[in-house]
Amino acid sequence: QVQLEESGGGSVQAGGSLTLSCVTSGYALIPSYMLWFRQAPGKEPEGVAAIDLFGNTVYADSVKGRFTASKDNMKKTIYLHMNRIGPEDTALYYCAADGTPPAGPLRIEDYSYRGQGTQVTVSS
Repeated sequence: QVQLEESGGGSVQAGGSLTLSCVTSGYALIPSYMLWFRQAPGKEPEGVAAIDLFGNTVYADSVKGRFTASKDNMKKTIYLHMNRIGPEDTALYYCAADGTPPAGPLRIEDYSYRGQGTQVTVSS
């Protein structure tokens, strides 16, 4: 059973930066397909950044050029580096994982495991 634990959330001013971490456990290796997604109050969940076993990344248009996903296989951890954060980025951020390729890299429903989330609050 894969377990995921996010950290790094907090309060940040608009224009600032933040890095989220997601530590994986319960598996010998880091899961092959991982996703960062978020849910803002009153809104549908949104897949924002996916990273695969080769380090290939896919981003939602809403974060492209501002957010970067990366991973450390030895630490079994993925990261979401968030730059030029805006109030629209306020949300609960989750990581998700699966061992099989998703039909769409940002499709949240294609990932079997997810963490509890970490809150990011942006003030203007």
